[in-house]
Amino acid sequence: MPTLSDFQARSIDGEQVDLGDYSGQVVLVVNTASQCGFTPQYQGLQGLHDAHADRGFRVLGFPCDQFGGQEPGSEAEIAAFCERRFGVSFPLFAKVEVNGDGAHPLFAWLRSEKDGLLGSRIKWNFTKFLVDHRGRVVKRYGPTTAPEKIAADIESALERTGEEAA
Repeated sequence: MPTLSDFQARSIDGEQVDLGDYSGQVVLVVNTASQCGFTPQYQGLQGLHDAHADRGFRVLGFPCDQFGGQEPGSEAEIAAFCERRFGVSFPLFAKVEVNGDGAHPLFAWLRSEKDGLLGSRIKWNFTKFLVDHRGRVVKRYGPTTAPEKIAADIESALERTGEEAA
């Protein structure tokens, strides 16, 4: 059975990243866009990252231009926008597709693990997947779910990580 550790992705600055580097951590994987009505969620995502990073939590942002052309910029433009506008310091990755034949394997796997309102298809930007410390998808959240509403689930996942480590 695949886990997050079985995948790789290109960082926003072009480096290949083994997602196994996040093994043992709780991770929130999000498909993002800079020109979307949900773009202000970057602020909440950064808040979650800041609040829980010292306990083994990471947000991983994957820009996607599949929904209304709302992520038209280059990786450099996306990174600059996110840092300047929202102070994003969590890992960002190169643009990906999340649906269809060209979907990044990570998102094909995430979709197969947790269905949403439209079945396995991702509906829009800022769909979120919570992955536990073992690399398993535990929950999927729609674009309208504000990051703050996920905090309790993150806390719970982090507590389970601590209990197993004890």
